[in-house]
Amino acid sequence: MAQRVYQAWKGSNKFFLGGRLIFGPDARSLLVTLLLIIVPIVIFCVFVARHLRHEFSPHNAGYAVLVVPIFFTIYVLVLLFLTSARDPGIVPRNLHPPEEEAHYDNSASVEVGGRQTPSLQFPRTKEVLVNGLPVRVKYCDTCMLYRPPRCSHCSICNNCVERFDHHCPWVGQCVGLRNYRYFFLFVSSSTLLCIYVFAISAVYIKVLMDHQGTVWKAMKESPASVILMAYCFISLWFVGGLTGFHLYLISTNQTTYENFRYRADNRINVFDLGCLNNFLEVFCTKIKPSRSNFRAYVQQEVQRPPLPSTEEAVAQDLAEGRRVKVEDDLEIGGDLLKISQRHSIKDIEADIRSRGSDVPHNNSLEADSVLGSDRRAPTVQSDAQHSSWGRRSGSWEASPELLAMNSNVTESRSYTASKEAHQ
Repeated sequence: MAQRVYQAWKGSNKFFLGGRLIFGPDARSLLVTLLLIIVPIVIFCVFVARHLRHEFSPHNAGYAVLVVPIFFTIYVLVLLFLTSARDPGIVPRNLHPPEEEAHYDNSASVEVGGRQTPSLQFPRTKEVLVNGLPVRVKYCDTCMLYRPPRCSHCSICNNCVERFDHHCPWVGQCVGLRNYRYFFLFVSSSTLLCIYVFAISAVYIKVLMDHQGTVWKAMKESPASVILMAYCFISLWFVGGLTGFHLYLISTNQTTYENFRYRADNRINVFDLGCLNNFLEVFCTKIKPSRSNFRAYVQQEVQRPPLPSTEEAVAQDLAEGRRVKVEDDLEIGGDLLKISQRHSIKDIEADIRSRGSDVPHNNSLEADSVLGSDRRAPTVQSDAQHSSWGRRSGSWEASPELLAMNSNVTESRSYTASKEAHQ
């Protein structure tokens, strides 16, 4: 049965509803975030807002104090869901390395079998143009691709994410190109909700002071208001500070990752389009569709031969060398066989002269060694069933066919010499 993409996914993400929802590996932290939002709001509605329904006289306007935080909390939870349950901008990993970028690095050669063989390497970086300025992008060994500009590999989710900002454990997901807008709205809305709860709780304490006379009696009358004010004050340091920090990042068109990593480099920000255009880019541009269809079926890809490793490249080079050697030896053996079939020195010399430059230099040397010397060079059999040198592997003993060939040449030389002596 064919698998779907989310079932064969190599990242650390968790999928729900048949791949319709994608979370990070720490999706359980969402339960803590939900509790930190829902529990204070329930306490606020029950112990504070409910008692203020009739404190604002015209047309029961006090009910708005109870309704507003309920709808605002639902809005915050929707933003949290859109941030954590969608693809943040994952770049699908390749099944094969980019072969067009591969090369053999001579400086990183490996000595195998007495030979220096270069190792297969990928350039670690390459340059692309962004707004007319060069930007260096890195090669990801895990995803086997060159990351797009502003893309980084998340070690928690094990994915390359476009415009990677950071991995947020409170939302259980990476924050990137496709969910950064919702993340900022979630943080800023949480800040406004904290301010609202803090302010209304303070108003309720003021109302109780009018009835009780002192602030201490009012606090004893409604301890829930005091707890909520303390909770919201502490939370504002986190969500409020985070909101202010991301406002600065948006105005300068930076990410959290870039700000922390390149803060001391004083490099030019090639992505900065000006404060107004930077805000328009984040909030007014269309969100790009996901690069992955997690519910699609996995396509059976035609197997491509993998790039040879260093050892495989060495073995391939040696095999090619042996193949060339055998072909050269067969050609030399064929020439010597023709030479041995001549009946006189004149015929042999005429044949060699007629071949001219077509005879390789090493063939001529072999012919001279047969005609003018008593040494017997190793010769190749023309028959493909025997060894290419006419001998057994690992031995210099000549084969019977080779001895017969040399015998014919010797008889031919003896006959020619005796004929010239009689003349």
